Amino acid sequence: MGEAPEKTEHRALIAGVGKSQVGRRLGRSDLDLTLEACARALTDAGVAAADVDGLIAWPGEWPAARGFCGPAVGRVKDALGINPSWHAAMQDGPSQLGAVMSAVMAVASGYVRHALVYRTTSEATGQGGSGRNTTSPADVVGVVGLQEWLRPFGAVTAVHWLAMVAQRYLHESGATREQLGGLAVSTRRWASLTPDAVYRSVIDVDDYLSARMISDPLCLYDCDVPVDGSVAILVSAADTRPDLRAPVRIEAMGAMIKSRPFWDQWADHLDLPQRDSAQHLWSRTTLRPNEIDVAQLYDGFSILALAWLEAAGFCGPYEAAAFVEGGHRIGPGGELPLNTSGGQLSGGRLHGFGFLHEAVLQLRGDAGERQVRGAQTAFVGAGGGPLGGCFLLTTL
Repeated sequence: MGEAPEKTEHRALIAGVGKSQVGRRLGRSDLDLTLEACARALTDAGVAAADVDGLIAWPGEWPAARGFCGPAVGRVKDALGINPSWHAAMQDGPSQLGAVMSAVMAVASGYVRHALVYRTTSEATGQGGSGRNTTSPADVVGVVGLQEWLRPFGAVTAVHWLAMVAQRYLHESGATREQLGGLAVSTRRWASLTPDAVYRSVIDVDDYLSARMISDPLCLYDCDVPVDGSVAILVSAADTRPDLRAPVRIEAMGAMIKSRPFWDQWADHLDLPQRDSAQHLWSRTTLRPNEIDVAQLYDGFSILALAWLEAAGFCGPYEAAAFVEGGHRIGPGGELPLNTSGGQLSGGRLHGFGFLHEAVLQLRGDAGERQVRGAQTAFVGAGGGPLGGCFLLTTL
């Protein structure tokens, strides 16, 4: 018998990462932020812009709330002065990280050698002084699809839909809001060590419980922070490793979808795509959850991070609230350092790309004060609601 074929993931590397300035209403254009992130990713990798032959955006330009989409691929191509042989924009797929997965597969196939992927948002500026009442899809494309069944009851945005999931979760598990608050407490501890995090003041559970309620049981500190910012990821062919500054190995990725990918069609409140994608990832590696040194799990709303903890096997069903209680297990020095840059709850919502950026820094030992000592494996899970996709990264 011949040798087993090389795994797709092993034919590509995370060659470089870059993040622009991140903040609230920065007064900078989407293109300006994108170019800053792309330049930093290329410098980080030691790759010239002229060598980039793949370019992909998430999500690309399409009808959406102000500040959501970022610049189109064509605009970025011209601004970078490159002529890629492959380009794409991911408006759908297995979570925001689906764009990175597509880049991995394009590189692994040999079609391109250096694929630059970016995600840019200016939601903080786009929402202006109107708050999140500007984020409803119905306000952009009208009352269509599942909105026809949700909007008449006042459930117009994701916080309403996931509040119902959270409420049911608390009821079924017997968990409390005090336990849930441990996640917010922990992310603030990490954010206090992260220079570009939006909210860096440490809070305690009492602060969490006294915060303004948004949609019961989710309060202000259960919701991520809209920001202006951009993240770029350079995915390169594995045989370019000698030319790269500090590449990171892609051990496995998962994007399976078995559950019904619609906000109103889950078989039960835990039947989320996170479970499918995590199962898929673990089927593609011999590593197990207890071997993960650091986890970066999507926290667009706190309940989603709990769903990821259970889906990825870091704790059992209905155990995640107790796992995060007090924030000690997942905070600095804890058994599973979680969302070590402050996540999206405290660091700012970069739609999953910030987690991948942070995972790479941790595996390289480049995370400064928040560095997890000896980190060699990182699980990154992105997507909330009907989206789910994940990566397992390791040091070389």
